[in-house]
Amino acid sequence: MTRRRKELADIPFVLVSPDHGRMIIRAVNPIAHRQGIEVDMVLADARVIIPSLEVIDDIPSLAERLLKNLGEWCIRYTPVVAMDLPSGLILDISGCAHLWGGEEKYILSIINRLTDIGYSVRAAIADTIGAAWALARFGKSPLVIPASGQATALLDLPTAALRIDTAAVERLNKLGLKKIGSFIHLPGTALRRRFGTELLKKIDQALGKEEEYIEPIIPVIPFQERLPCIDPIVTAKGIEIALERLIEGICSRLSKEIKGIRQARLLCYRVDGKIQQIAISTSKASVNTLHLYKLFELQIATIEPALGIELFVLEAPVVEETYTVQEKIWGKVDGLNNNKLAELIDRLAGKIGAQYIRRFLPAEHYWPERSLQPTLSLQENLLTAWKLDRPRPLYLLQKPLPIEVTAPIPDYPPMLFRYQGKIHKIIKADGPERIEQEWWLQQGEHRDYYYVEDESGYRYWLFRLGHYQLEKKHQWFLHGLFG
Repeated sequence: MTRRRKELADIPFVLVSPDHGRMIIRAVNPIAHRQGIEVDMVLADARVIIPSLEVIDDIPSLAERLLKNLGEWCIRYTPVVAMDLPSGLILDISGCAHLWGGEEKYILSIINRLTDIGYSVRAAIADTIGAAWALARFGKSPLVIPASGQATALLDLPTAALRIDTAAVERLNKLGLKKIGSFIHLPGTALRRRFGTELLKKIDQALGKEEEYIEPIIPVIPFQERLPCIDPIVTAKGIEIALERLIEGICSRLSKEIKGIRQARLLCYRVDGKIQQIAISTSKASVNTLHLYKLFELQIATIEPALGIELFVLEAPVVEETYTVQEKIWGKVDGLNNNKLAELIDRLAGKIGAQYIRRFLPAEHYWPERSLQPTLSLQENLLTAWKLDRPRPLYLLQKPLPIEVTAPIPDYPPMLFRYQGKIHKIIKADGPERIEQEWWLQQGEHRDYYYVEDESGYRYWLFRLGHYQLEKKHQWFLHGLFG
């Protein structure tokens, strides 16, 4: 709220929401807190203490949305970030801190950046989630605990640092066990009998004796390369160099696992907190670094670095195994197994759009609309052969279009037809070819198809629906174009 309204930085204010007919304080700024205002206090009581108290309605779920946004912002420091409601974030920093020069510089970088934005931050690094959580809230922050040093670091912290419920904390305090060190080494049977299994579970999690898992805000993609920048990148050349290094790194990893990229995206984390993104896809699993770079290169111009990009992340959310085709010494690989064909399709898709490139396979149906099926893969094999005994149009309309036809009777080809307001005089024709309705799928009349050519040389696939009858007006349709 203070970031949105700068004037709030110098006055006491609270966020409130209704509860059983009363306005209850949900959040307090530091100035109001120093004057005695507390969370969960009734607003009327708070106004007695500070008559000039500024009151703002709390927005439901706003805090959670902001926390999630902050978590996504922290992905520039590690790919694994989880929310710890109501006001915490958990970062798995395994293998990340060395990129900032060590854990101390790493944690200070995060704290300073968030502080500059306007947040109050406490943080700690430890081997376990429980120990880091406790030290961030009750220890001296910032704090980096040496490896396997969480047991010693927890001894002087209050019992609430174990993330146990308030009732358990009160029972421990009444027994004089006000610090974790006063009971952490007691026999487990005694603690279980008096306080239940939850206390033992939290102790074991904090000490690392029991595994604890987090649910990342954004699922972690197994194949990912990260490249932080010492100085923010603002030029297209800098983006190109970063992209080359990332592609080389991820392709090297994939090659060792005999995998290739089918989909990839480049995420550019800017200094101002915004993320620029470009993505590519391939028709065949690929680890050809030059080819992948060329696909990305078509979109580099769309990236807006603004004040600079401080982190590049290349992700491959979809990968497939790569298969090596044995080539003949005296021959060459052709057809769909040719990698150059797949790369050509990828380049065309990058320029004109993948939606304009299609591949069809034959299907076991007589009815033309059902006789083929689209596929996105070059590796999918034919389950049935294409029917080549009769001419078929290069372009089949998704739905036959009704046309006006002049034709002799009973089964002669049409003499002319009207299509899109133009009359086409037919000079060549072949037919009819009768295609019966697939009665096991739907009921209806058969079609008599004709292959025709007009005076301009264009060829069409027309059909008449049903038998010819004198008392019936015949319906004719255009179903395909031969090019």
